[in-house]
Amino acid sequence: MSDSSTSGASSAPVDPETLLARRSEARTWFEALRDRICDAFEALEDAAEPGLYPGEAGRFERTPWTRGDGSEDLGGGVMGMMHGRLFEKVGVHVSTVYGEFSADFASRVRGADHDPRFFATGISLIAHMRNPHVPAVHMNTRYITTTLNWFGGGMDLNPTQDYQRDEAFEDAQAFHAAAREACDAHDPAYFEKYKAWCDEYFWLKHRGEPRGVGGIFYDHLDSSDFDADFAFTRDVGEAFLDIYPQIVRRRMDTPWSEADREEQLIRRGRYAEFNLLYDRGTKFGLETGGNVKSILSSMPPEARWP
Repeated sequence: MSDSSTSGASSAPVDPETLLARRSEARTWFEALRDRICDAFEALEDAAEPGLYPGEAGRFERTPWTRGDGSEDLGGGVMGMMHGRLFEKVGVHVSTVYGEFSADFASRVRGADHDPRFFATGISLIAHMRNPHVPAVHMNTRYITTTLNWFGGGMDLNPTQDYQRDEAFEDAQAFHAAAREACDAHDPAYFEKYKAWCDEYFWLKHRGEPRGVGGIFYDHLDSSDFDADFAFTRDVGEAFLDIYPQIVRRRMDTPWSEADREEQLIRRGRYAEFNLLYDRGTKFGLETGGNVKSILSSMPPEARWP
């Protein structure tokens, strides 16, 4: 799907004071959502059955980072990582970065071709689960300003077992229903449009197959109504925080076999391929001098290419 079919109206001019307030409001929301997600994931760690998940329950370790060489303020973020007994590897990160795009990158970013200055704040997470029957998941939402401003993001479910990789399976249905509810509260056309964009975006072209069972993906959301677009973005985060823990609790007590684990590791390889070949967030982070550890923390802790 091309950018032009989803970008909406061009941003109306915003006075500097209002723009600063919007940036602060978005950043504060993403950081608060991070805290709530981390709390929910740690509660699931605590609830994991010791017989299936021996050892100490995991806890997030937060590591601040700054962008650039320190000679000027270019922003930064906090990398939040947990290696637990239920969550084999999960990263919940927030960042707020600003400065100027390189000339080459600016030519490819909406609203930056004539003025390379930018601001970006957001949350990004990926959870790789120890139990092969608990689907992996990805979610991110962000607010970006150049000479224009917009929201983007989404959430998508990534089961590692073939029997779960069907939109008719109950986990996929529940995940999509949560996304639909968030969309329908704002525009009845959103869900089908953003679901189709998700299916197209998370498609492994070189293999001719989807990465997971989808969800929603949107970018360049700019209706010229900041409050409405921000409210939708918040509801996407709320939908994720509500539905994913439900799915984890539904599957976390299911025993697994070595064959299940083998299938999981092969499917994780597909996830790694997408992130390295196609993912916009990975490319954006690397091309804007983001924290490499945080950017590549989305990679699975173990994968296999038989």
